Parts: sequence; C-alpha cells; structure tokens
Amino acid sequence: MTIRLYDTNARQIRDFTPLAPGCVSIYLCGATVQAAPHIGHIRSGLNFDIMRRWFAYRGYDVTFIRNVTDIDDKIIAKSAEQNRPWWAIGYENERAFNDAYTALGCLPPTYEPRATGHVTEMVAMMQGLIERGHAYEADGNVYFDVRSFPGYLELSRQELDNLQQPSGTGETGKHDPRDFALWKSAKPGEPTWDTPWGPGRPGWHLECSAMAHKYLGTAFDIHGGGLDLIFPHHENEIAQAKAYGDEFARYWVHNAWVTMAGDKMSKSLGNSVLVSEMVRTWRPIVLRYYLGTPHYRSMIEYSEESLREAESAFARIEGFMQRVVETAGAVEPAADVPPAFAEAMDDDLGVPQALAVVHTTVRQGNSALAAADKDTAVARLAEVRAMLGVLGLDPLDPGWSGEGTDRGEDLNGVVDSLVGLVLQQRESARARKDWATADAIRDQLNRSGLVIEDSPQGPRWSLGPR
Repeated sequence: MTIRLYDTNARQIRDFTPLAPGCVSIYLCGATVQAAPHIGHIRSGLNFDIMRRWFAYRGYDVTFIRNVTDIDDKIIAKSAEQNRPWWAIGYENERAFNDAYTALGCLPPTYEPRATGHVTEMVAMMQGLIERGHAYEADGNVYFDVRSFPGYLELSRQELDNLQQPSGTGETGKHDPRDFALWKSAKPGEPTWDTPWGPGRPGWHLECSAMAHKYLGTAFDIHGGGLDLIFPHHENEIAQAKAYGDEFARYWVHNAWVTMAGDKMSKSLGNSVLVSEMVRTWRPIVLRYYLGTPHYRSMIEYSEESLREAESAFARIEGFMQRVVETAGAVEPAADVPPAFAEAMDDDLGVPQALAVVHTTVRQGNSALAAADKDTAVARLAEVRAMLGVLGLDPLDPGWSGEGTDRGEDLNGVVDSLVGLVLQQRESARARKDWATADAIRDQLNRSGLVIEDSPQGPRWSLGPR
C-alpha cells in the first residue's frame, strides 16, 4: 500500500514517503477572516479533510494544522470601510468559517493557530534572516532580499527578471522592487506590535512560515492550499523558511477553485455564494457531496443544476441505505473498504473513481433487496458505510444526526403524520381497486416534493430533489 500525491513542486504524482514512519504532518493555509466564507473557501477545507481522513484510515497518526490569518491588508481595509475594530471583524468571520467547516462535516484541526498569537516567532525568524543576509530593514519595514536566495521561484516556475511582485502602500526603501515585506512599519489607525525595528505589523507570508515552524518543526510532510496561493504566498513562504534554515514542506498539494462563468469565486468579483446562505436551501451533507466528490485538482463550475444532480445522486445512495435499515435494522460499517475504492483513493485521492465504487455497490445492494437477499444487502450497506465514512458522507453517522434542520427537518414528525394520513387514503383506494384515485394521490404528493415508494413493508416517503 502506497499513497501517491501530485506534488506541485515536482509537477508529477509522487509516492508519499513520510518523514516519520506511521506519521503525517500537514499544514493547510486556512481562512483570511476579512469576510464570511463562500463555498470556494470551504472547498479547500473539505479536500484536505478528505485527505486527512484517508491518511487516518491507512493507519497514519495525522497532525493537521490549519491557520487563521487574522491580520492583513484586507482585514485592515475592511476595518476602515466598516468603521469597526479589526479584531472584531476577524473574530466574527473566524466564527463564521468554523461554523461552515462544522456544518459541512470537517474534522477540527489538531491546532488552529492565529497569526496575531505568533508575533514573537515572527520576530525571531526575521532576526535570523537578517543575520544570514537574506533580509534587511528600511524605514521601519523589513524586507526579504529575493536575489539572496537562489531557489526563489522554483515552485511557480517564473523568471525573476520578469517578476511582478505585489506591493502594498508604504513599502518604501526596497533594494529591489521585487523584494517582499516581512514586516510593515506602523501607519496611523493600524494595529502595531513592537519589534527591534520599530512598531508595525507582520506581512502575510511571514505569518505562515513562522506558524509552520512553531507547530511542525523545521521539516514537515505536506503543505496545502488553493492554486491561487502558489504565487506569491507559497513561493515567499518557501524562501523565508529555507533561507532561515528549515527544510520546510516536502510535498506541495494544491486544490482547484470553484468558479462561476469561468472566473474564480471571490468576494472581490462579487460572484461568491456564502455557505451560510447555501445551508438554508441545501442540506449540508449534499453540499459536502457536491464540493468534496470532484477530484481536488479539477475546477468546479458552480450552478444550481449541478447541485441538483449531486442531490439526486446522493438521494439514491441514501435511499438504498434507508431501505436496508428498514429491512434488517442497524448495520455497522465494514472494517475495510473494497479494494477498488482503496486503490482509487491511494492514487492521488481519486475520489471520483472511489465514488463510482460506492454507486456500483449501491446498485448491487438494490438488486439484493429486489431478490429478498437480506444478507447480501446488509453486506453491501456495511461496505457503503465504510466508504462514505472515509469521505465524511455517511448519513447514518451520529455526526450528521442534526443535519439539515435549516430545511425544516425538525418538523419531520409532523410531516410524517400528515403524509401518513394521505397514504392511508391512497391505500384505501388501492384496496377497492380505485387506481385512478390512488395514482392521483401519489402524483399530488410528488408535486409537493415528496417521493413515494411502495415496499414490502408498505408505502414510504422521502424528500425528493428540488
């Protein structure tokens, strides 16, 4: 058994060999909390949640760090725009991100450090970089000298002479316009911390290098994030950390975006779909299925039609599971997933291929139910539960027990009683062979959004796709 991952730095799929046998260390660039999360933000959390779950299934002891960027240019701009303290905006949106992660079934990270809690580590890293000749102070700013580090731009494969390095206001005194800020000097109205070079605040890139060093040491296995972070963020992280003396990350894994009309979903483009709004309309487990089941390196073009297709596909899985439980009672997950599922997941987290195994197993289980082969149906359900558990999508898992209350499932008992009365009328019509009335009742229920299925145990209902 060997897990293989696409390494952005190597531009190829590589066998995963951990630094420490039986252990895997992962650093994921988490939320920048200037605004509430949209589904594009949460896709990254879902993709790496599935990675973390698969490593755990394969027997690894996983250390998973997901940071919070609670101070940067965007948060400060929001503070000025809304006339609110920067820390209030950050805390409000950090809670919104955590609510979204929880709603969509992401396991909590091992540690979730905030940037503002690690200024001491950032100062120590800057001092080390200055001593080694890789950084310098100018006008209260501290900059990284990109020409001092020969490996700069190896991740993004750019040419230094053609580089356009993003710069912020007040970044004066650079030796080279491509040098980037480790520390930004104090400006009126902005938060500041004291340093040997005067008051100021950290640069975005320095925050992650310092936190990764603090929680994972000088070397760790996997650094993750969205494709948009390859440059400048991850490129600059590598330069800082390696120039400081760290080996840093051994594998670089990047997830693709959620797009709308071909553009990356983002707040700045005004094309984002907030998670808090989505869970009022769609079941969170369906959103997880929609965002988590495409391959992590494939773009997702958002549309309601594709969400409805995901809902229908998941309903087929869920319907099979419910029918088996009604027939045979509770069924525990199998100890092992089917070999074809494991093979797909080992191959760069091939969730689409693994999901095909889930659907094949569901079809086999439905055939067993139709043939009244209860033992086979139970065996297939046990396998389905094991596979869905790895993907965080098992609707029978207690973690999803309160799922979907925003759609009104808290009224389930009331609806069940009302539908039961209507179904009794339908059964009475069928008993007197009044097929027209029975069909009319079923069709009316279908138009109301309910799916009626006739089973050996009697008619049953479920919510249909919207």
